[in-house]
Amino acid sequence: MDSQTRNILEFPKVLEWISSHCVSSLGKDLLKVAEPSDDLGLLRAELGLLAEMILGVSGGLAPPLNGLRDVRLLIRRAVIGSVLGVDDLRDLSETMLVTGAIYRWRSKLDERHVRLIDYCSSIQDLGMIAKGIQACIDARGHVLDLASPDLAKVRQQLSELDERVKNVVNRLLRDPELRKILRYPNATVVGDHYVLPIASNHRQRFPGVVHRSSGSGETLFVEPAEVAGLSAERAILKGEEEREINRVLRRLTGEVAKAAGPLSHAVEKLARLDCLQAKAIVAVDFNWTIPCWETGDRLWLKGARHPLLEQLFRQEAVSDDYERRKVVPIEVRLGDGQGILVITGPNTGGKTAALKTVGLISLMAQSGLAIPCDTGSVLPAFDNVIADIGDEQSLEQSLSTFSAHMARVSLILKAATRRTLVLIDELGAGTDPTEGAALGSAILDELDLCGCMALVTTHLGDLKHYALKNPRALNASVEFNAKSLRPEYRLILGEAGGSHALKIAARLGLPAGLLKRARTYLRKKTKKQRKIRLLLADKLAKEDLRRKELSAQVAETIRQGDLRRQAEMEDHKLAKQKRLVEARMSLKTGDHVFVLSFGQKGIVTRLDLPREQAMVHVGLGDWNLPLSDLYPEGFSPET
Repeated sequence: MDSQTRNILEFPKVLEWISSHCVSSLGKDLLKVAEPSDDLGLLRAELGLLAEMILGVSGGLAPPLNGLRDVRLLIRRAVIGSVLGVDDLRDLSETMLVTGAIYRWRSKLDERHVRLIDYCSSIQDLGMIAKGIQACIDARGHVLDLASPDLAKVRQQLSELDERVKNVVNRLLRDPELRKILRYPNATVVGDHYVLPIASNHRQRFPGVVHRSSGSGETLFVEPAEVAGLSAERAILKGEEEREINRVLRRLTGEVAKAAGPLSHAVEKLARLDCLQAKAIVAVDFNWTIPCWETGDRLWLKGARHPLLEQLFRQEAVSDDYERRKVVPIEVRLGDGQGILVITGPNTGGKTAALKTVGLISLMAQSGLAIPCDTGSVLPAFDNVIADIGDEQSLEQSLSTFSAHMARVSLILKAATRRTLVLIDELGAGTDPTEGAALGSAILDELDLCGCMALVTTHLGDLKHYALKNPRALNASVEFNAKSLRPEYRLILGEAGGSHALKIAARLGLPAGLLKRARTYLRKKTKKQRKIRLLLADKLAKEDLRRKELSAQVAETIRQGDLRRQAEMEDHKLAKQKRLVEARMSLKTGDHVFVLSFGQKGIVTRLDLPREQAMVHVGLGDWNLPLSDLYPEGFSPET
């Protein structure tokens, strides 16, 4: 897809906004680099997953992803033999706990979530490894005594030694002769050493090691000689403690390295699941829908809204505490032989917003996102979306606005194919109106010849009637309230819009004589346009008939899609049941199974396949059970 168009349509802003709903940096990073695709198979698969996630989120079944971290680098370090620190192991344990939570969440899904169930089926529950780590390291990142017997022994020795040191210090503090040379009657700690505050002029009266002095130099912090020997012993024990902690961390790192394969796979799966959840949260919050895909060239957006405007208006209502503005939805239809839509109307009427809405929705749909449209909206998969919107004046390249637009249009014409969506704002503007209209008509002819789908806006009167001369083009106008002289922002298909310049000029106080002469000029031109209006009325009638036929086709498409999805679900259930039956008939003595009637695991001790029965050791006894009560490894009652 054209990168300049992505920026013009502010598609990166949409991705940034949706990614803010991700739980982890994994999901955020993955969503921010989402790229539109024209592969219908991939799109249907992605949007099928999203549809089920939307169903889950709206029904209170959002996936439990809290605790997910980007631990890919930590996994690689563990594999090459590096010893991971306590914080690293804590992050890994949090992520592995998520795998267990997802495993349990999957068992709560039903036949409405077959794609999500299949997607999560390869995520192994690594919760036991996580619990092993958390049994050794507490929430503060402290390695616990329970992590190893040797560590507990060393710490017990340290505790006893510390007690001996305290006893010596307390005894010294009770000595009346010593108290005379203390600056204050308390001991303190410098590093790992207990020290006494000795007056500097009495240093020779107290044997020990000076560790520091006060700022004035009048107080020396001296470790008593009796304690110094114990401190040396303590240093040796601290070294042993550090070595034992390192052994514990190495052992835990080894456990992570053993699970590197399934853990790396789970992290990739969970990252995509995080993306799906973020997409679904926004879709539910703003009532977005899943588009229907058209293998031909039909585009029908029902109730289309600009997503960033929806977000902006909601933020305004929250921050400013006033009634929220609502985005005015538009309807856009193209295809079935009509590939060009010419949009006209006054300034600030919403023409450019309509272009951006259609382009942005196309990019969103082809990036696996729900779209801000009503149910039943149909889109083709475009191979490219190319736009020329906004003031493209370039001082660096010495290009005027008109020249910059023409340079962009030239690139568009070279790149456009039958499967391209082209968006051009203010076609023919920036130069002499007559020449601009002629050039604009020729550009529309060229777009028509290449067979692409195009939406253009214009103010030029001659271009407003282009659709009357070309049966493959359609007019549209933005609605304008003639009484209030304000735009309504609605898009009216099949009708060319007026600029309402004279009414606006009268309201703004231009002289009456000037306006009278302008109306005289306008009447002369209007006579020439009567024939055009008759042609327009005929075309509107034909368009109304075509619209009804198209509506019936879309309804049938939706119905067929529902039937197809229902059939897929039934086929999926039958296939799973077949695999379960085959697994039961393939059981052997010694196989582990889950016994439904007991609610626990057992071991097969004898088989009677002709009678579809088996002897299973469960608990303290052997039980003769039907095969239908047994679930071999890899199967569970939920699946």
